[in-house]
Amino acid sequence: MNKIYIFSGLGVDERVFTNIDFSDVPAQFIPWIAPLKNETIESYAQRISKDFEKDCILIGLSFGGMLAVEIAKIIPVQKVILLASAKNKNELPQWFLLAGALQLHHLVPTFLLKSTNFFTHWLFGVHSSAEKKLLKAIIKDTDAPFLHWAIDQIVNWNNQYIPTNCIHIHGTNDHILPIKNVHADYIIPNGGHFMTVNRAKEIEKLLKKELVQGSENVKKQ
Repeated sequence: MNKIYIFSGLGVDERVFTNIDFSDVPAQFIPWIAPLKNETIESYAQRISKDFEKDCILIGLSFGGMLAVEIAKIIPVQKVILLASAKNKNELPQWFLLAGALQLHHLVPTFLLKSTNFFTHWLFGVHSSAEKKLLKAIIKDTDAPFLHWAIDQIVNWNNQYIPTNCIHIHGTNDHILPIKNVHADYIIPNGGHFMTVNRAKEIEKLLKKELVQGSENVKKQ
């Protein structure tokens, strides 16, 4: 099986994949690197993937999925698997694009982005005390400058390209990237933006299926 590179969501680390078993596949979690001043997502994708093996498999959650799409423009990839993400700008909510056009996201203070409350719990789809604790820890540990940079890249994303072998897994209760805007290959009923944590076994089953199929297709070539 070819090398698998995994990108977490916006500023998030591999903790969101803790409940998914990748022990039997050659998977590598890619840590976020600090963006350069005025860097675009396209330039960032080139820097973070400079040592990637060709014909790899990319798995991206949320913003990590958007980055995976950008990397697929740069290097040959075997497959791109998106989780609770968007393939291009048409799958983003209209209010994202409006915020980008009017630069409204720059008005949001850091303390609001770094706090958790009833609204953020609803937004991410967390329910149990353990999930709320994990989300709080993740947001607390997120680098504020990276957070502001990534949000700016999301609301100004102009991508129209869709990788040829792109698999999209999405939940019906995703309040950040509503499924009504998304053309998904697999739908997780009642799955939210935190589904890699609270619907992990369903996600794991789909990932293993797609990874095995990808490996079989390579052998046939």
